[in-house]
Amino acid sequence: QVQLVESGGGLVQPGGSLRLSCAASGFTFRNYYMKWYRQAPGKERDMVASISYRGDSTSYADSVKGRFTISRDNAKNMMYLQMNSLKPDDTAVYYCHVSIGSRGYWGQGTQVTVSS
Repeated sequence: QVQLVESGGGLVQPGGSLRLSCAASGFTFRNYYMKWYRQAPGKERDMVASISYRGDSTSYADSVKGRFTISRDNAKNMMYLQMNSLKPDDTAVYYCHVSIGSRGYWGQGTQVTVSS
């Protein structure tokens, strides 16, 4: 079965950096676009970054552009999100996501808290 497992979240001060990881299994990882979403309390879940099959094309939400970098390693079935210059508004649970056919699959999420 499809499994996505996020890791790397934690508490960081404003201006700090954090790198999230997503370990994927149960599908042919290299054949799918991958995405990172985040959800803050009381808000909807929003896509923050996406990456193409080979990692040669990426896209970002305006709120994170220039600060976050999405990447993937198809040989390891891993996706990453490097987050720099973190702001309190980045505080959220971050989720790894893949769409396969007509359904989406989610990881369990990892908490990122940006606070002094």
